[in-house]
Amino acid sequence: MPKVSAAAPHRSKPKLGQHYLVDDSAAIRIVEALGDISNSTVLEIGPGRGAITSLLARSARRLIAIELDRVLAAQLRMNFSLTPNVEIIEGNILAIDFSTLFGPKPGSTRPGMEFRPEPVKVVGNIPYYITSDILLRLFQYRRFLGSIVLMVQKEVADRIAAPAGKSEYGLLSATAQLYARVDKLFTLPADAFAPPPKVQSTVVRLTLTDRLEKLHVPELEFVDFLKLAFGQKRKTLWNNLKENYKPDALRAALEKSGIKANVRAEALSLEETAKLFLKLPQSPASKADPR
Repeated sequence: MPKVSAAAPHRSKPKLGQHYLVDDSAAIRIVEALGDISNSTVLEIGPGRGAITSLLARSARRLIAIELDRVLAAQLRMNFSLTPNVEIIEGNILAIDFSTLFGPKPGSTRPGMEFRPEPVKVVGNIPYYITSDILLRLFQYRRFLGSIVLMVQKEVADRIAAPAGKSEYGLLSATAQLYARVDKLFTLPADAFAPPPKVQSTVVRLTLTDRLEKLHVPELEFVDFLKLAFGQKRKTLWNNLKENYKPDALRAALEKSGIKANVRAEALSLEETAKLFLKLPQSPASKADPR
């Protein structure tokens, strides 16, 4: 049976989509997944009642915890008021500007000197319904980050880590694997949380390894292309792309890439998708005329 922290009494219903981790051994495993943090800055998303926060505070050189719930943020601020390496921020992770947290401070660099951010380690038990939004936000600020350890719904973890060719492989898989190496670490039962969710949770680690340069693709344009290719998952690649590209150009690019028109985007690796993208005309004039 999981251990229940005395500092984490049960509530009848989760607020803001929260399910609080109450399994002490699971909290320890999650922190261990970050590796050595003694010389690191750690960003914790959604600390809740502080089950993981307390462990991080003992080891991290600097800990920034961002909590949306006003009451919980106030309690955490009080609990860690005498812990100088811990900073509690009340706010929405989707609205936080990471540049203000981890970017250069005024006067910290000399003219002509390049700012090299310290790779921050991220950890969090995030609400299931905004997992994709949070991941995209983290990828947006990836230049500040090193690795990300998140607890997410098991089905979402399966999608994030799914290889091309599997039915679970989709836009979330392709986007996550464009920016990171994904490792599924372990799965927790519902009774590891209070209140227990109706689903299982899996801890995943994403090690930031940008593949854009290796694929030779521009970031924004390629991400938009992925969104288009996976636009309607049941549709073939041809049907998802035909509204944006003239038939002759699309047919020629598919042939040059060795890709059949009737395949779905889930069947293609990132390398194959990038190859097709690069074979297509990139100017706005290449898009099909609206009919």
